[in-house]
Amino acid sequence: MIEQTVEIPTPAGAAATFIAHPEREGPHPVVLVFMDAFGVREELRDMVRRLASVGYYVMLPDLYYRTGRSSFPELAAISPDEAQQAAFALSGRLSAQQVMEDADALLDYADRDPAASPGRAGCVGYCMSGQYAVTFAARHPERIGAAACIYGVMLVSDQDDSPHLALGKATAEFYFACAQIDTWSPLEMVEPLDQAAKAYAPFAEVEIYPGAAHGFAFPGRPAYDKAAAERSWERMFSLFRRRLQGA
Repeated sequence: MIEQTVEIPTPAGAAATFIAHPEREGPHPVVLVFMDAFGVREELRDMVRRLASVGYYVMLPDLYYRTGRSSFPELAAISPDEAQQAAFALSGRLSAQQVMEDADALLDYADRDPAASPGRAGCVGYCMSGQYAVTFAARHPERIGAAACIYGVMLVSDQDDSPHLALGKATAEFYFACAQIDTWSPLEMVEPLDQAAKAYAPFAEVEIYPGAAHGFAFPGRPAYDKAAAERSWERMFSLFRRRLQGA
């Protein structure tokens, strides 16, 4: 495995980005991983490594670089209340447009790296970033072939730029993993999301994870559910294999 952290130029500065990909048999399809509200940390890097190990050029940008911080505080060093307050403060300063500009810069960087394939790319977002994965797929229908959204928040609103309305602008295959127990993305939101997926997207699946709570995918979170997390990995591997491998 080859891994590195590079400073990728963006319109707003430079985003520290963790990149991992196999050492052999490249070039590999690009997959962008959008972090959750708690920022880049070792468990996310481990998830990047796991995805890279099966044949992808995976990029994990620190979306909080505009604040001047190198990364989110280590969760083990602060209380849950402090972590939540920091997450709200930092994530509230991000806009979808800013993240889209960052993601454009990442794709541009990957296109100049011989280890990355110029073919179909994918993306995945967790929690606050599920919306970014959807929006980026719609922004680049010519490039993004697969997008996974793991208990994404703010996917449905009454605004014209609501992520669920962007599905019809994409050509990607979408997978939405929704926790049954989720105050941030309640089942009342999942129903219109499912309707939109069936109406707009050529390929889309909205799956509810019975008994799982928001945050189930991260081993370091109290809500971690190993069975649910492994199911999301299985679905994601299958999605990317169908849509990106050989593209």
